[in-house]
Amino acid sequence: MPRRELKIAPRLEDLSVLEQGGQVDDDLEPQLDDDLLRRLHRTMLLSRRFDERLLRWQRQGRIGTFAPAMGQEASQIGAAAALRDSDWMVPSYRESAAALWRGTPLWGLILYDAGYNEGAEVPEGQKDLPICVPVASQIPHAVGLAYAAKYRGTDEVVMVFFGDGATSEGDFHEAVNLAGVYRAPVVFVCQNNQWAISTPLEKQTAAETLAHKAVAYGIPGVRVDGNDVLGVYLAASEAVEQARAGDGPTLLECVTYRLSVHTTADDPSKYREEEDVEDWEEHDPIPRLRRYLLDRGTLSEDDVERLEQEVDDDIEGAWDEAEGRMQQLGDPVDMFDHVYAEMPPYLAEQREAFAQQHEG
Repeated sequence: MPRRELKIAPRLEDLSVLEQGGQVDDDLEPQLDDDLLRRLHRTMLLSRRFDERLLRWQRQGRIGTFAPAMGQEASQIGAAAALRDSDWMVPSYRESAAALWRGTPLWGLILYDAGYNEGAEVPEGQKDLPICVPVASQIPHAVGLAYAAKYRGTDEVVMVFFGDGATSEGDFHEAVNLAGVYRAPVVFVCQNNQWAISTPLEKQTAAETLAHKAVAYGIPGVRVDGNDVLGVYLAASEAVEQARAGDGPTLLECVTYRLSVHTTADDPSKYREEEDVEDWEEHDPIPRLRRYLLDRGTLSEDDVERLEQEVDDDIEGAWDEAEGRMQQLGDPVDMFDHVYAEMPPYLAEQREAFAQQHEG
């Protein structure tokens, strides 16, 4: 057999729409109405200010550890905005921005970060899975949901979020492979924030991009500027449309940067240079979108000032709500009640034993 070059069928693309200075590619610009653009900006700002407040509360001992989404708001919200309410969103542990877009209340996230299981409860009618901490373990669950949707003949699409570190886990590869084989309606959104805790991307893979990993599984891979909310929205919308049409999954690599700590138990100064952080701050997705909205007249400077006050009021009100709920959720025995829909006998025995010890 002669030596010949193999043809690579899956599509690979690199995409950017909104530049750092607010300039936009007219040919690629998605035609979004002003209300949607304002909501994108407001939710991104709310997520950022919420993270900043949570960091202060954590340092004060008012909540436990958490993973900020700072810097990754466009990757999350731009992608989630492409979904319908009837679609599924499957998060990892950093998708607070996407959760806010989907309707999770601020007070619920505060409860979760304060250590209350009730905070992980998904609001009624919201098709999201709970926060998932073990790296990449949520990705097979997302493919299972997507396969079920295809089997039942619904038009539901599943979007699953994960970081670059998850692409080094077996769960990722098994799930993407299965989704490709069965053409499951799932969109894989990898937020490549450059660091798997303290491991840089170049020590995780020799691939030129993470989008290239789609090639092995016969699905399209798209690399998009993850700080460009318009680019992320466009890429995600096309991937969702393809999945809904029955044409299978897509792997999106959103190239972004974690501007804050991995979690509040982390000290990033031990493994990355402050100059790198400062460089990426120049690519902050929120000022980029704001410049675009100001230039097109969708926002005014007065609107921005008023919005800052509204967001601050929302966060203060959420703390008051969460604090009131915490006072009603003080019995640790309740933690046994939120593991299974129907409590198995062995867990009931553990609950009873714990209750007796706690009372004693």
